[in-house]
Amino acid sequence: MKNILLKVLVSLLLILFFSCKEETKKEENQNTIKTSVSENYNISILVDLSDRISLKKNPNPTMEIYQRDLGYIKSVSEAFTEHLKSKRMRQIDDKMQLFFNPEPENPKINSISKELRINVTKENASKQFLNSINNTYSSKTEVIYESAIKDDKYIGSDIWNFFDSKVQDQCVDKDFRNILIILTDGYMFYEGTQFKDRNLSSYLTPQLIKQNGLNTNDWQKKFEKENFGFIKIDTDLSNLEVLVLGINPSKNNPFEEKIIKAYWTKWFSEMKIKHFEIKNADLPSNMDKIIKNFILKKE
Repeated sequence: MKNILLKVLVSLLLILFFSCKEETKKEENQNTIKTSVSENYNISILVDLSDRISLKKNPNPTMEIYQRDLGYIKSVSEAFTEHLKSKRMRQIDDKMQLFFNPEPENPKINSISKELRINVTKENASKQFLNSINNTYSSKTEVIYESAIKDDKYIGSDIWNFFDSKVQDQCVDKDFRNILIILTDGYMFYEGTQFKDRNLSSYLTPQLIKQNGLNTNDWQKKFEKENFGFIKIDTDLSNLEVLVLGINPSKNNPFEEKIIKAYWTKWFSEMKIKHFEIKNADLPSNMDKIIKNFILKKE
């Protein structure tokens, strides 16, 4: 009789133990979800308005580069608003903004970009405002691209300088989840920021890749052994996540895509950026899920 009672007691204790453990795990999972949803997002979009978007120099019969960019931006703004609508009103304190470097000479473009600096708080987060964000970003960024193409004055892309002097101040805020989306073909070039330190450079072009002899099958061995890459920026950006969209390598070198990604990967790692992805140019419909999964942290 005693043995039976003992077995019953042990069974009850085991059931109680595992029930408590399962409840604790459930609570932990709920807390994780709540923490994720309640995060404050600070999303920055850096647009490369170099001649990569030129309809004359880089025509694309499937879909023009600028139209792809507009599709990517649409996915970013939709992810941003989806995040906002998942939060309780009192939790909302989120930002989204758009940058160029260097700034275009066209004052109209710069004026519109300022209108795209959105700060949503519990004070202004009306249903009408949240529903207007996607349309605002779509319509105004379309005007920016069309104006840049019409001007036909492409002064290059100074992404290296943007990271060196602006990212920390303009794209990283304490107590926010900081995300930077870069729309570029993967190359960097600006007349005012051209310098080298042995095999390191502040720019990257198809000509430089060829000049460096990185157009053969053993490019990776040469890249690592001779220390090729972007000039290191001594900045800790561990509180920044980066998604690069639109990599469009030259067709003259079969290894170009991997080389471009090697440059960016090494550079981001040196700046202690823990979470980053580098994606090729593709149709917006194919990139939509990738963009939203990155921003909303979905698997």
